[in-house]
Amino acid sequence: TYIKIKELQPGEPDPAEWKTNFPQQYADYMKTTDTETLFDYSKYGRYGGSEAFSKLEKDPRMKRLFAGYAFGIDYNEERGHMNALNDMLSIKRLGDKKPGSCMTCKSPQVPLFMEQYSPAKFYMTPVKELIEKHDFKHSINCADCHDANTAEIKVTRPAYMEAMERRGTPVSGDDHDRMRTNTCVQCHVEYYWQKDDNYLTFPWDKGYTIESIEAYYDEISFADWVHDESGAPLVKIQHPEHELWSTGIHARGDVGCVDCHMPYKREGSVKVTDHWIRSPLMNLTNACLTCHREPENEMRDRIIEIQDRTYHLLDRSETAIIDMIDMIVAAKNAGATDEELTEARSFHRKAHIRWDFISAENSMGFHSPQESVRMLGDAIDYARQGELSALKLVHKYGGTLPAKKSGDLSMLSK
Repeated sequence: TYIKIKELQPGEPDPAEWKTNFPQQYADYMKTTDTETLFDYSKYGRYGGSEAFSKLEKDPRMKRLFAGYAFGIDYNEERGHMNALNDMLSIKRLGDKKPGSCMTCKSPQVPLFMEQYSPAKFYMTPVKELIEKHDFKHSINCADCHDANTAEIKVTRPAYMEAMERRGTPVSGDDHDRMRTNTCVQCHVEYYWQKDDNYLTFPWDKGYTIESIEAYYDEISFADWVHDESGAPLVKIQHPEHELWSTGIHARGDVGCVDCHMPYKREGSVKVTDHWIRSPLMNLTNACLTCHREPENEMRDRIIEIQDRTYHLLDRSETAIIDMIDMIVAAKNAGATDEELTEARSFHRKAHIRWDFISAENSMGFHSPQESVRMLGDAIDYARQGELSALKLVHKYGGTLPAKKSGDLSMLSK
């Protein structure tokens, strides 16, 4: 409940208009623009968060991992929600050719446009046109998750509703607790679109696991691009927070996004949801210690241990994939045919999608620790199988082995 002082227009996209009715929530939400009060908490620097930094500069190997694709040109860490629109507009990927699909989860003006025209028209309208002709200017805010006059939680993005309909679990049947998660899930997911219509789609028809998503993409022969060096058709995973969380212990216990990233707090005698959406590491008392009874420093150490372990395996995965790429290139240079390289390229596709699933996901493994290390273990295994497959071709054609930086290759030449 709340005291309505001002009547709002349905879908009001300007957060300042909501301030009169929801002053505390507005003040908290505006903090998502702030990066000054954030802190480093790991020997590796931050594992994400709200500082904008180039992932390619932090990890130059990504330029090769995404060779031939736009993410190898510009790939930055996301900032807070109120920066989402500007961050998307500043990305060099696709330039002025960005389709409306890129803006789907970046502004509350999106549902208004879709309602007036259609989702299909929105996806096909260039971002440049949406900005210049339709005055898109507001980043994600209140109207993306709430009804303007009842404050009821709602879902506003059709791709999520369509995906759940296909799965036989329509959003319309969800209760309030589930809707608290739905508002986040509609955007924090893996997605794709076909190049002919840019229609945003979630690949969930077979399930949420990496194997289910991989099978979905394989069935429709989908690839975002063909890797410049290996020639493998690869999928670029987006931010699959929901999919990874769905396999973890918090999901099994019905602990949702809001419980940890927007926990309840007290404002005087009133219990309110904290709208400063941020890492639970910045708010351990309310986010974690409501359920967990460990001391704060112990809880922090447990979280960082999970992230350190995941980071270590991500690093090993990247090394293995780079080694595989080098060996495939060596096989190509030695004279191997495309048909002969099919197996190695298939392993590259499998290794890449698993590595990227955890790399692109924003919790550094925390949303489902065991699933994360399982996936990265498989990524390393597939990468080494791909390397060995290509190695056989190098030997077959009497080629030259690559200068391997991660270990001694002398044993492989015997």
